[in-house]
Amino acid sequence: MMESDKELSAMVQELWDNDTNRLKPGQDYRISLQGKAGDSMAFDYNDAAGYPLFTFVDENIFKKETFLAFISLLDNYVSDTGEPEIVTPEEVTENHKFLDSIIQTPTMKLAHKYLVEKQLSPKDDTQFKEQLYRIWFELYARRGSSRPDSSGFEHVFVGETRGGRTVIGFHNWIQLYLQEKLGHIDYKGYSVNANSPQPDENKHILALQFSWKEGIKPKGSIFIGVSPEFEFALYTLCFLTSPNERVKVQFSFYDVEIVCHHYNQKHIGTTYPVCNMKGMNI
Repeated sequence: MMESDKELSAMVQELWDNDTNRLKPGQDYRISLQGKAGDSMAFDYNDAAGYPLFTFVDENIFKKETFLAFISLLDNYVSDTGEPEIVTPEEVTENHKFLDSIIQTPTMKLAHKYLVEKQLSPKDDTQFKEQLYRIWFELYARRGSSRPDSSGFEHVFVGETRGGRTVIGFHNWIQLYLQEKLGHIDYKGYSVNANSPQPDENKHILALQFSWKEGIKPKGSIFIGVSPEFEFALYTLCFLTSPNERVKVQFSFYDVEIVCHHYNQKHIGTTYPVCNMKGMNI
């Protein structure tokens, strides 16, 4: 059993406590879990949910600066891996605007301070932004492609398709909600295994199965209701502090393994939460 990283857990707890833009379940948004999804290992993709996952989201939240800047980035990508990405000057400006907005938030300021203390990030805000840009937005060639067709941001927050049939990445609740609202997402049910807690509509982490466009995501795991800056801060911390590709953290009610695959040690390949049992809280 992997031991939780106590120092990193304390830091993540601080991020959580300072995530002032986090939504409240049942108040700012509501989800409907419905049935348990089929076994992804057995290629069972029968639909166990007749209705959408999200039954309500207070979209006034999306008018907040970091949400607004984040949402503006979601339509900047071609989902098919193998299709080279063309980044326009306007998109570069949107990327920088997003980074400008999040580095001013309490969560990113805490993460930055911690990384400077660990000598993992430059103290200067402009240089820190350059580091974040390289980690998240610089393009690279994903497996099977000879040309730059992916980035950490696209994979984790927007989602990609491989061969048109399989959804890869796509670990963000805002993108999930917006795509479901457009009719591009078919939620198929929640996922559980022997080591995971029963899902709860009032908890902020969910494992699920869904289809997107023509592809299937057999099993995905996402935070729900958290702010873009919380996820950005958390995943950047895990990427820069942990040489391992899995790190266990405990915060609030959650016992979570953060999976964070590096690409050439320079970029994020993928990153997402996996919820484990923790006492009787979950």
